[in-house]
Amino acid sequence: MKVMHIHFGKEGGAERFFVNLVNALHDRGIEQRALIRPDRSWRKDIEKCGEVYEGTFRRISLSRFVLSARMRAILNDFQPDVIMSWQLRASRFMPRYKNARRISRLGDYPEHLDYYRNSETLVCITPDIAKRVRELGWTRGVEVIANFTRSVPSEPIAREALQTPAGAFVVIGMGRFVKRKGFDVLIKAIARTQGAYLWLLGDGPERENLEKLTDELGLRDRVRFAGWQTNAYAYLASADVFTVTSLHEPLGNVCLEGWGAGKPTISSRAEGPSWVMTDGKDALMVDCGDVEGLANAMARLRDQPALRAALIEGGQDTLTNRFSEEAITQAYIRLFETGKSEP
Repeated sequence: MKVMHIHFGKEGGAERFFVNLVNALHDRGIEQRALIRPDRSWRKDIEKCGEVYEGTFRRISLSRFVLSARMRAILNDFQPDVIMSWQLRASRFMPRYKNARRISRLGDYPEHLDYYRNSETLVCITPDIAKRVRELGWTRGVEVIANFTRSVPSEPIAREALQTPAGAFVVIGMGRFVKRKGFDVLIKAIARTQGAYLWLLGDGPERENLEKLTDELGLRDRVRFAGWQTNAYAYLASADVFTVTSLHEPLGNVCLEGWGAGKPTISSRAEGPSWVMTDGKDALMVDCGDVEGLANAMARLRDQPALRAALIEGGQDTLTNRFSEEAITQAYIRLFETGKSEP
């Protein structure tokens, strides 16, 4: 089985899942190659899995024709059984090649389906996204395959690396700094949670506004901006609570990271988390944008060790039974082999 991946995404949770799946397929003997954007920090994490090419796709540019010619040469050399595109830009570039299955993975709700005209099957990460695809008039193959995480309990970083007291109650959030991730809500909730420190891992266009908010609330002594971290799991291991505060979240890999690292999770009731998580069993759920509710949830976990332990156990149970690496990877392999993810 040979799989050619096309991935023009940037940094973020979706990219972590791409790295996870490529490695999981490699571990199960799938031969792969990948075309990605230049200068990705995670390139080194997939290089052992097959040859990696770099290129930038622009819809209106002469470079598009150069990249297309290069792709034809790669395909003729590799002769893949499957071509898999990740997200909009890569799907727009999806080439037709002999009898290769053409699969596009959707990590979010599409506004239209124009970019997928060369795709035979759309992989949606939640049933709700699949429903949206059908409502837009898609009549070809649709499969629902969720994410998995390779996050595991690991050696924690020293808290002093982020100027944080060893005995502090540490809350962590990760992702791109964009409005829909709700990091401003998280910062405001930290202001209401006595003694809590906040570590934010990531970067993006909202960073300046988030730092300004931190200063306005007088939280510089308790909020740390750690930037993108290739060893994010070490930061997770050192924290006490993991948060997902998105106002809109289809099913980011971030939804599973806290469970994989053995941490209790607090999440907003965005689309993906509402499908993945069960309030009181494997997470504490709060309404999107609810600062007070989020602060109350953090205070509960700060003050109730038994609740933290119960949520950790529940999260591990959900990962094992619904989102294990083996189950998700085998679903992709079945799709590659038969065109269907279900046995």
